Amino acid sequence: MAPGTEWALYGRDDGKMNDSGCYWPRRLPLPLIAALAMLPINGASAEEDEDEQAVDTIVVTGTRSGNLVRDEPVRVEVLPEEEIEENLSIQPGNLSTLLSEMAGLHMQASAPALGGTTLRMRGLSGRHTLVLQDGLPLLGAQTDAFGLLQTPPLDLGRVEVIKGVGSAMYGGSALGGVLNLVSRRPVSESEVLLNRSSRGATDAVGFFSGEPTSSLGYTVTAGAHDQSREDIDGDAWADLAGYRRYAVRPRLFWDGGNGTSVFATLGLVDEDRKGGTLSGRTFHDGTRFRDQLETQRLDGGVVTNTTLTGDQELNTRWSATHTSRERRFDTQQVDDTQTTVYGEGTLSGHSGGHHWLLGLALQYERLKSANAPAAEYSYVTPGAFVQDDFSLGDATKVSASARVDAHDEYGTFVSPRLSALFRPHEEWTIRASVGSGFSAPTPLMDETEATSLAAILPWRNLKAERAVSSSLDVKWADHGWEINASVFGSEIRDPLTLHSAPQGRLELINAAGPRRITGTELLLHYTIGELHVIGSATYLDATEAAPGGGRRTSELLPRFSGELAALLEDEERGRIGLELSYTGKQPLFDNPYRTVSKDYVELNALAEIKFGRVAVFLNAINLTNVRQTRFDPLLLPNAAPDGQRIVDVWAPLAGRTFNLGVKVEL
Repeated sequence: MAPGTEWALYGRDDGKMNDSGCYWPRRLPLPLIAALAMLPINGASAEEDEDEQAVDTIVVTGTRSGNLVRDEPVRVEVLPEEEIEENLSIQPGNLSTLLSEMAGLHMQASAPALGGTTLRMRGLSGRHTLVLQDGLPLLGAQTDAFGLLQTPPLDLGRVEVIKGVGSAMYGGSALGGVLNLVSRRPVSESEVLLNRSSRGATDAVGFFSGEPTSSLGYTVTAGAHDQSREDIDGDAWADLAGYRRYAVRPRLFWDGGNGTSVFATLGLVDEDRKGGTLSGRTFHDGTRFRDQLETQRLDGGVVTNTTLTGDQELNTRWSATHTSRERRFDTQQVDDTQTTVYGEGTLSGHSGGHHWLLGLALQYERLKSANAPAAEYSYVTPGAFVQDDFSLGDATKVSASARVDAHDEYGTFVSPRLSALFRPHEEWTIRASVGSGFSAPTPLMDETEATSLAAILPWRNLKAERAVSSSLDVKWADHGWEINASVFGSEIRDPLTLHSAPQGRLELINAAGPRRITGTELLLHYTIGELHVIGSATYLDATEAAPGGGRRTSELLPRFSGELAALLEDEERGRIGLELSYTGKQPLFDNPYRTVSKDYVELNALAEIKFGRVAVFLNAINLTNVRQTRFDPLLLPNAAPDGQRIVDVWAPLAGRTFNLGVKVEL
């Protein structure tokens, strides 16, 4: 491969990724500490203007259109590699910190006794977010509470986020939005990262790349991660679950020239998590509780791209994922296997001012469990979709897409989406979008993640969830400033919920009324020389049908949240930064200590210094030492009907934490 050539997702990409002024503004990791020589601050210069022009040359792959970020009618927030590099030293083993710093994305504790977490986009449930890796559903049709925790950020080239109903292009798995994790290309530097946390976490991750020939390249990411069980408040319960994880993912890139390329990947994860009471410790009544999960996941995928006559392209995607889990919940043992197989073919081209795409897809999902037969299901869903991007003038562009899915259990669904881009002036960009979609019932809910699938009663008369969402986004950028403001809303009809049944069982039902969410987001980014200042604020109003009639505010969602951060960096010498975040009050259900959580403020700090190819970093997380157990006990006074022993987690459990590490470019 010729020097300087960059691999695209399915071949080559001549676009350059640049951090300053990207549609998703620069997000900081966190900040302060350690002695770092003061970095010079220069005033705004011509380089700043060049950066603003270069950022919009990122080619978006999550929308399938191949548009540049600036020309995409659907709003896509892009976190480029430079931003990921700033964040990966905070939690090198997973994506929770990286994603939680993006406005409108909330990492909520799920299976809290085991340290699980789920990604909620604009207040929608985590099971409604489709997570793709290089455009493939390698974490399954529905990401569980641990998939993102098992994905290291070291091998990421960028992150693409599409908020709102995405069923028009991705079917029933994308009711709340799409997260596409794009890997680094073979031209990237090989690196090794070692990290140690004051709370007992150890990470060792390596990214290795090479180009044996001009047309063939490869990358390999491998990691080993360990966390000891930590009882921070001294109640015999592990506030931080322990885990041991090994993961490896090789990728192969082949470019045959003339628009022909093949991308292939294989992934293996082996993890053992353990929570509950610590060894040799008991509750006040002399009893103990065991909570353990063993996971093995194997996945693979292939993407091909072929240029046909003229400018038409034929693209195929194939993937398969098999996950085996062994769950021990107190005295109960529940094993299950989850399988997802996905195949897709698209034909795209240009005609006049139109960029069109036609596609066929087939998805197979299966959950099997000898210990929980009531939770089993098997779905086959063929689908067909179409998309057309066209211009209505120099300043207006429209994207229309629609999909038909023939679900073998719940019938046929039509999912349309319409988006428009308008530029009234060089500094202004306005986007509007509306779409609808569906999601088939599944027992993989937060409650079953926290306990086990054995609690599920047989399903009866369930309906698929249907949703509609809309958004209006306005962006202004000029002379180092970038401001994004969004107003959005969504409604889910027949939302799934779990109803408590006798003997600690759970019944999966459709709620009596819809779930409605409205909100706003404000993002602020200012750059002057090596100094970057970022602010963000999110407001959410989420309501749902209340048991017995009426409506109530949805739980575990802060109505207000925001951040203010500053980063001073020099590519050759290092960086320092500070981040202040606010999390507002959250409604709580079934909590014996309170009905509304406390609001809290966290202060984080980062420092990194470089010595050639070696970078040493030191981070201070949660310097304000916010811990949920400083407000209330984590343990319930008595076991819940479903067997849970702790309340829902609404604030950090680790408290003040430091981590020290080193990253070496090979």
